[in-house]
Amino acid sequence: MAISKGFIPLFLLSMLLLAQAHEMVNEIDGKSIGDSKIDCGSACKARCKLSSRPNLCHRACGTCCARCSCVPPGTSGNQQVCPCYYNMTTHGGKRKCP
Repeated sequence: MAISKGFIPLFLLSMLLLAQAHEMVNEIDGKSIGDSKIDCGSACKARCKLSSRPNLCHRACGTCCARCSCVPPGTSGNQQVCPCYYNMTTHGGKRKCP
């Protein structure tokens, strides 16, 4: 019975420490990852400037940028710079982000 009484406080303490460790991992240079905002409009404008279908490109890029807070440099390729952007797919399994 003594083991079960000590288990609950130990479990709560470990969950608290785990939550604090998670916060520390998500901080970069004092800024939280979720706090980093980029200007999706200008980033997608640069990304889609050579596209043959600019409206489609801007719409897809805007969605990807809003979800990932990242747009790869250049007008094509370089998608590995932003893993979230690179791995996003449509329902058909094709890459969503231009």
